[in-house]
Amino acid sequence: MQVSVEKTSELSRKMTVTLPDDVLQAKMDTRLKKLGREVKVDGFRPGKVPVNVVKKLYGDRVKQEVAGDLIQSTYFEALQQQNLVPAGHPSITPADKTEGFEYVAEFEVYPEFNLDAVDGLQINRPVASVTDADVGDMIEKLRQQKKTWKVAERASQEGDKVTIHFSGISEGENFTDGKVENYAVEIGGKQMIPGFEDELKGLSVGECKTFSITFPEKYNSEKLAGKAADFEIEMVKVEEPVLPELDADFIKAYGVEEGDADAFRSDVRANMERELTQGIKSKLKNNVLDALYENVNITLPNALIDEEIQALMKPYADRASKARMKLEDLNLPRDMFENQAKRRVALGLILGEIIRKNELMADADAVRAVVEGMAQSYEKPEDVVNWYYADNSRLNDVRQMVLEDKAVAWVVERARVADQNVGFSDVMDRQQA
Repeated sequence: MQVSVEKTSELSRKMTVTLPDDVLQAKMDTRLKKLGREVKVDGFRPGKVPVNVVKKLYGDRVKQEVAGDLIQSTYFEALQQQNLVPAGHPSITPADKTEGFEYVAEFEVYPEFNLDAVDGLQINRPVASVTDADVGDMIEKLRQQKKTWKVAERASQEGDKVTIHFSGISEGENFTDGKVENYAVEIGGKQMIPGFEDELKGLSVGECKTFSITFPEKYNSEKLAGKAADFEIEMVKVEEPVLPELDADFIKAYGVEEGDADAFRSDVRANMERELTQGIKSKLKNNVLDALYENVNITLPNALIDEEIQALMKPYADRASKARMKLEDLNLPRDMFENQAKRRVALGLILGEIIRKNELMADADAVRAVVEGMAQSYEKPEDVVNWYYADNSRLNDVRQMVLEDKAVAWVVERARVADQNVGFSDVMDRQQA
């Protein structure tokens, strides 16, 4: 086997593999003899069809099959011989030759890069604590989650839930299929297009209103995206929120059996502090990843970017399939995912190089600590721990998290880290976003 490699760009390679004619012919003869014992040809007894007859009838098909087998059996051997590691799948084209067998494999290789930029990276580390005011705000959020509604004998306002009839017309066409009736909207809940909910304020039951709004440029319907529309609404019902009292029943619903307000606040604070610890860790990690992505110079293989874009689009494809739609119907342009894909590919390569270069390992104790930490936010932590350890693929995800955390810690040790005082909401709200 002869192998030659041509460098067609920084990462692209064109590898030509040539095999002598006797290798091709030997494999073809073996396949043709076997086929001769199996096929039925008029004028010949079963199993007695001459090879030359079989070759005349099935030679082209057999040659294609043998070519596929030869590619499969020699491709990785050729890569090893040339010390090449392809990034993504190759494009393989058999050559049209009368003697012997030859094929060309075109692919990209993984980039070579250094980690010199890590030393001296500027990274901000958030520093925050849970204050009494933060605890109070969290309790108010918990009350909001348990709110009920009662009919309000007044005009609608921010925070109300209203029931409306409405219809919409754009470019002379009704896009609401007539009138939508008894549609509930929480004013300020941001469930409608920007500006729609503001138009619902100040209306009493029975009042009607007409107004115009332009749909966002990136609206999920190509037909309406960026288009102006006229809406006509009728106010059917106005309801105001009723928050539950901070009493024993409310407190017990959150697992504090004694129903004591001080114990409840302590429990809320403990949960918030645990979440804040994770939030700070995640924020620091994101800051490290941002710094790595911006400062480590690396050329990305297009094949890996394409694979990552496909991975990012898969949830949309799955939802489209469930809705009996094609992915193309969702009008999702490639550039919608390209920047995120490039970032994920780059950081995967960079973190992988840090892990490889420093021989970082995900030891069993570290994996166990992460699993138990995640389990603490559940009602039965031991069940969550058992769930992870029941499936090796789940544990592998945790091992990868441990390796990434160790790589981040390695960067932090070498970077110039500046503590930045922030509030609880600054960490958690941005983390959720």
